[in-house]
Amino acid sequence: MQVEQFHYDNKIVKQFAYATALWGIVGMIAGLWAAIQLYAPGATLNFAPTTFGRLRPLHTNAVIFAFVGNCIFTGVYYSLQRLCKARMYSDKLSKLHFWGWQGIIVAAALTLLLGYTTGKEYAELEWPIDIAITLVWVVFGINMFGTIIKRRERHLYVAIWFYIATWVTVALLHIVNSVEIPVSLFKSYSWYAGVQDALVQWWYGHNAVAFFLTTPILGLMYYFLPKAANRPVYSYRLSIIHFWALIFIYIWAGPHHLLYTALPDWAQSLGTVFSIMLIAPSWGGMLNGLFTLRGAWDKVREEPVLKFFVVAVTCYGMATFEGPMMSLKNVNAISHFTDWTIAHVHIGGLGWNGFMAFGMLYWLIPRMWGTPLHSKKLATNHFWLGTIGIVIYAIPLYWAGFTQAQMWKTFTEEGQLKFQFLETVTHIIPMYVTRSIGGSLYLIGAFLMVYNLYKTIKKGRFIANEAAEAAPLEKHTSHAKEYWHRWIEKKPMTMLVLSLIVVAIGGAIEMIPTFLVKSNVPTIASVRPYTPLELQGRDIYVREGCYTCHSQMIRPFRDEVARYGEYSKAGEFVYDHPFQWGSKRTGPDLAREGGKYPDSWHYNHMMDPRIMSPGSIMPAYGWLLDNKIDTASTPAKIRAMQKLGVPYPAGFDKIANKDLMTQANGIRINLKMDKIETPKDAEIVALIAYLQRLGKDIKATAKQ
Repeated sequence: MQVEQFHYDNKIVKQFAYATALWGIVGMIAGLWAAIQLYAPGATLNFAPTTFGRLRPLHTNAVIFAFVGNCIFTGVYYSLQRLCKARMYSDKLSKLHFWGWQGIIVAAALTLLLGYTTGKEYAELEWPIDIAITLVWVVFGINMFGTIIKRRERHLYVAIWFYIATWVTVALLHIVNSVEIPVSLFKSYSWYAGVQDALVQWWYGHNAVAFFLTTPILGLMYYFLPKAANRPVYSYRLSIIHFWALIFIYIWAGPHHLLYTALPDWAQSLGTVFSIMLIAPSWGGMLNGLFTLRGAWDKVREEPVLKFFVVAVTCYGMATFEGPMMSLKNVNAISHFTDWTIAHVHIGGLGWNGFMAFGMLYWLIPRMWGTPLHSKKLATNHFWLGTIGIVIYAIPLYWAGFTQAQMWKTFTEEGQLKFQFLETVTHIIPMYVTRSIGGSLYLIGAFLMVYNLYKTIKKGRFIANEAAEAAPLEKHTSHAKEYWHRWIEKKPMTMLVLSLIVVAIGGAIEMIPTFLVKSNVPTIASVRPYTPLELQGRDIYVREGCYTCHSQMIRPFRDEVARYGEYSKAGEFVYDHPFQWGSKRTGPDLAREGGKYPDSWHYNHMMDPRIMSPGSIMPAYGWLLDNKIDTASTPAKIRAMQKLGVPYPAGFDKIANKDLMTQANGIRINLKMDKIETPKDAEIVALIAYLQRLGKDIKATAKQ
């Protein structure tokens, strides 16, 4: 049999590895800066792009898509070539993928800091960038499947199954959630509204965690952990059960982010049931990883790479046990909207994703430069700094979460709420300070890694094209009966189609009735569309990222109704593109804010929150007092809303600005009566109009 000689492309792996380290540092710095602002609001520097509401989406996108994204591509490009015994399908496509992805990251960072956002968590990027993501993802897919098809190894190893499922599911999630109506180059409205938008968003949001932060990293675990331990995977059969069960069950679990909300009960219950079922396949993967180390635990003491992998897989197990627990309604009633959720996601982010990335880089770089790691001692110090950092980060936030929930729900003997909302914020500030110390330790560890890898690279010599040889894949002629999964593994396109079918089932069963059965979203007669001024104010609210700290969803709990007013109904949100239910309460819920305070209170509160609420950690929004409303965009916004089914009268776009100015002048007069002079076209006027509108329709219904 003739053996073919070829070369693996390490250059593309090197580029993605460098990008992983760079964006990891950038994402962590953004996160630390945002964390500091929660107890030192002056850290915003009174500069719009560096407020918490804009930094937080930058941090989440940088960590998920820049740091973990580049880590995934580093691992896939390295492992896929070796598992297929073939160079990547096209060097040009590899380069296009790399530079396209980095271009998207830079565009995302700039637009998010400038306030161009859709206001949907983990999907904040505006429509031109969404299109770019789709195109680059297709390039990656062509390159990956081209390599799989020209492979010299018949068997598709388990890591490749996870890469295939990741590619097809992320494509499905991104396309469905990104359907939007463009208003201008950097402004669009979600195609979906209210309850339906919330369902689609958390179907996407939960599964972005599943199919971007979990399945591809599991693929990397199945390749790099056995390599580092020099042991075969513990159980092939367990990996099959783990894979198919995980991708089928995960996709149903999104509604557990919306328990006790206005989402129909049946959808909430489905989300809970499938979330509990998720424990089995998730722990199947964790145990398969840890049992792979049987007989190699003595190596864990010596090898920092294995230390990182062991803690990563353990954190995966912890997070995937905790997630289903938090989807139980009685637990969710405590955890949701609190810092418990933040602690939970960072066990996964810092422990599972971060440590897998660090371990992989420590393993890869010495091999691609043909030299031992510069310092195992430095890598071990990084491991301990990171591990201690995670503990000091997470424990105070768990404590803060329980404290918030308890304080929110405490009543006096007379039946009054015991604590004002602001008291629940100021009480947990020491936990926020401690959290940022843990984050700082983790970041210092990452800097140690960069230094260690830099010294390793300086010492070695890069192997750009690594020589390899393998026999070509012979045409399979055997008709012997074989195990069903062996048959599928020979047919990558069949696996692609089957994966798509398996993941599409759950989303379809949850979404189709919510969109087509009207009783799921009963309408309320008094709910009317936003006025042009309120619409502009809502867009400013979204631009400033107010949803990152404030919810607009009152759950049917005694304490929430007592604190905020009538609980939220599905029909309230039919004109909300996008929905604004929020996922964390750093500030109070705003669903019934309208009419609670005079216009002057909101003006002073935005100018300096501490004037109206001593001890507040909200940043000042002074620029809203100076910026002018973009009235030129009003007609296009009204037309876009009409296309989405909002019942503005025909031709309203032509007179919308006249309506806007009439309402704005009313607010200007109100402010003047309280000795505040402001032009009627200031952005603060539009924001006040929006805030004063919130909940007014339901209050009108209650009066009737």
